[in-house]
Amino acid sequence: RFSPDGKWLAWICWNHPRMPWDGTELRVALIEDGVPGQGRLVKGGMRESVLAPLWRDATSLYVVTDWPGWWNIYQVGLVGQPAQALYPAEEEFANPLWQLGGRPFAVLGDGRLAVLHGQGAMRLGVLDPETGDLADLDLPFPVFVSGVSADGMSVLGVAGGPVTPLSLVRVDAATGQVEVLCQEADAVPDSGYLPVPREVQLEGRFGRTVHALVYPPANSDVTPPQGQLPPYVVWVHGGPTSHALGLLDPEKAYFTSRGIGVIDVNYGGSTGYGRSYRERLRRQWGVVDVEDAIAAARALAESGQADGARLAIRGGSAGGWTALAAVTTHAGEGPAFGAVTSYFGVADLREFASQTHDFESRYLDGLIGPLPGYEAVYVERSPVGHVSEATCPILLLQGLDDPVVPPAQSEAIAAQLAAHGIRHTYLAFEGESHGFRRAETITTCLEAELSFYAQIFGFTPPGIPELKITARK
Repeated sequence: RFSPDGKWLAWICWNHPRMPWDGTELRVALIEDGVPGQGRLVKGGMRESVLAPLWRDATSLYVVTDWPGWWNIYQVGLVGQPAQALYPAEEEFANPLWQLGGRPFAVLGDGRLAVLHGQGAMRLGVLDPETGDLADLDLPFPVFVSGVSADGMSVLGVAGGPVTPLSLVRVDAATGQVEVLCQEADAVPDSGYLPVPREVQLEGRFGRTVHALVYPPANSDVTPPQGQLPPYVVWVHGGPTSHALGLLDPEKAYFTSRGIGVIDVNYGGSTGYGRSYRERLRRQWGVVDVEDAIAAARALAESGQADGARLAIRGGSAGGWTALAAVTTHAGEGPAFGAVTSYFGVADLREFASQTHDFESRYLDGLIGPLPGYEAVYVERSPVGHVSEATCPILLLQGLDDPVVPPAQSEAIAAQLAAHGIRHTYLAFEGESHGFRRAETITTCLEAELSFYAQIFGFTPPGIPELKITARK
């Protein structure tokens, strides 16, 4: 970004093997004859993630940095002035830099800042950099995603909630008035069929805190059977440097409206809860995430909210890795789950490490360890090669055109399940890539998943084709 007077250029940079949430640098260079000079470090380093620089004036910038442990907004100068925190808090004012150009805050016409902030989910507030006052706007949208932009006192952002679809909204920061410009969905189910999540903090292994969102079964037309606890499915988000939000999700409602609860686990390594929580996964992917998912499931059962004999786990991509690892590499720790659904889940990290794109080419160095050097750990934690008689039934859903997690990974797991005589189904879809897009594919997968759980857990869902489950040895 150029300074207001056009004399300086500011940018964020980082080097492999670090990812931008590990360590970045804010650098500036003087523009001479239209060409940037040598860059000079202003903020950041190997253990400090600096994001979203925005010029305050010709000699200072606003920037987000996590050096105190949370992504907070600071004011930094160009001539050695100490960085000044605008609102120091154990909250995040930014999300991880997965894409360039993100803008978690914007300058309003009166000099104040429109900011997104919070733990886990983010809300919209107005921060006065002169007084340090932060006031949240009273809006009908509890969760803001992505970034914001501002023109005068008008703020644009994307927001939603558990019963409100994601919407592009324009907010008048002076009056709090909201205008919905467009919505992700024109119509949503009746609120009686939509689950409203409850944020919980559970106790994981070694007393670790585990953040999660609990979606109980919700159907206003049905009375639950007396004396029975509902089955629950642990949902594992992808990334893994990401987090789950309490937003309207028709896929969750598909299950909760049919009597199956969902718990969305923001396992250690998830974003939204500070740097130390995010770094629990350093060199521990396939360990901490799995332990936290198992702890969340068992906590629901022990508290009398879920039937401990009818617990399942599902995830896609990186989340599929965690789901598969929970019943393969961790199967010997005592069964927690009776069923697994993997949407194009990573099953063999060695292949994944050798084929991924440049941005993530060294991602696994921090999650597992560098190659060469950690080959044994990659083998030890990969679900491939660890299917055993202790592994529960698995539903594998895979796109045949997936360049990120190729079909060979799901096919290898399916072959090992068949060799051990474990019940499973492998469904592959032509024309689908990494993340299903076609409505017919999504419908087929949800119906297959529901039928799979029904057959494993012993209930009959009406109007759903029965999935063929195989088991051969």
